[in-house]
Amino acid sequence: MTYEAFVRLVERLWEEIPPEFKRELQGVHVFPEARPEPGLPGVWRLGEYLDPGPPSALGGFEGLGRHIALYYGSFRAVAGPGFDWEREVWETLLHELRHHLESLAGRDDLVREDLRRLDAFRRGGPPGEEG
Repeated sequence: MTYEAFVRLVERLWEEIPPEFKRELQGVHVFPEARPEPGLPGVWRLGEYLDPGPPSALGGFEGLGRHIALYYGSFRAVAGPGFDWEREVWETLLHELRHHLESLAGRDDLVREDLRRLDAFRRGGPPGEEG
């Protein structure tokens, strides 16, 4: 899949999400590069939710707002034969959107779940393993 086709796919799927779920979200941004997962060689971050928090915490980045970022290069890095681009993009968008909704609700359940999975992965277990 080309970068341009990936952007069109993201735009189409983004339009399917009802506006009430995108409240206070500046948008979704597609970056051409891959984003490695820090400390995990060969593991790629497909997307992330960017919430700058209170402007004072970032030293004056007022108006930056909340965003979802998707990394085309990361999708390319993990895509193999039979890779379902639409399903993977949709799942990633929904995952990052859940981060956004939890942030609005003052929750961090998914953040904690993601951290547990990364910790299990670093220890060599399956991503869903806890312990």
